[in-house]
Amino acid sequence: MAVESDESGQKFYKVLSIDGGGIRGVFPAAFLARLQEHLDQPIASYFDLIAGTSTGGIIALGLGLRVPIADILRLYEQEGPRIFDQHRGPLINWMVQRARSAKQYFCAKYDSEALRTALENVLANKRLGDSQSRLLVPSWNAETGRVYIYKTAHHPRLESDYKRPAIDAAMATAAAPTFLAPYLTRDDVELIDGGVWANNPTGTATVEGIGMLGWPADRIKILSIGTISSPIAPPKRQGLFAMLSNNYVTQLFMAGQHHSSMGAAMILTGHPHSREAIWRVDQTAPEGRFTLDSTKRIAQMKERGNVEARERLPALRQHFFDRIAAPFEPFHKLEALHETR
Repeated sequence: MAVESDESGQKFYKVLSIDGGGIRGVFPAAFLARLQEHLDQPIASYFDLIAGTSTGGIIALGLGLRVPIADILRLYEQEGPRIFDQHRGPLINWMVQRARSAKQYFCAKYDSEALRTALENVLANKRLGDSQSRLLVPSWNAETGRVYIYKTAHHPRLESDYKRPAIDAAMATAAAPTFLAPYLTRDDVELIDGGVWANNPTGTATVEGIGMLGWPADRIKILSIGTISSPIAPPKRQGLFAMLSNNYVTQLFMAGQHHSSMGAAMILTGHPHSREAIWRVDQTAPEGRFTLDSTKRIAQMKERGNVEARERLPALRQHFFDRIAAPFEPFHKLEALHETR
């Protein structure tokens, strides 16, 4: 299949960016799974770069490793209640969640092992270097106060991450503070959720494309997928406890980062003043309807993703799915690593 280009023969570089959002990752997973039903090739093969943070990072890693998107969606549906300890029946679930909400003020709300077990069943022993797509997965090193971005070997300088287990990147990017404990990688690096600085990685992915990969800014197209947003209303009562009790501060930071990320991507690509470059897919819902860790509305989130895919497919096919991207050729390969041992 041919690589996408316009009438002049100039190549377009296509980016897929997926937000963080906990169990709300059902929405982008369902959206992509429904699109996949109408495509001839794995959906990841249509993109030159895939970026994802937190739950979006898990999806991005799965796509890069060519895990069927239907299997990723199934992970949310089948394992989500166990990951968030909501698999015991309505009454017990309610009681357990009340207890865990109180626990959250003192330590992590959930045990990370349930997530790790679920991811091991999907990612197995694969490493980042097994990815067939360029990947960018943000996390954060709280000890050094620096960003820590897992990347495939899509530049000569990227000599390390491709050797690392994919599950390290997945667990690190998803280790949301207060929900899950910081994740200690096999290299003894303690990392937390990339959502603390790049919950929407669209801007980071745009910078990667232009700055690291050398793509012309006016030849980039971005499909940016959210995880169902809600209007942010200040708490009725003031004070630290009131703001923390309804996650107002968390929502405020995530909204601010989202607008900053999208604003940077728009300025760099010229969207929307000089051309259409960014296709944002998201929906809104009343505050509290879809939270980061409530699994009781998985079916509704899946339905929203399916409906959105049906409505957006014609336009997205024209811009993203008419041709596959050029095959990814990493600068450093696992095969070469094995040969030197």
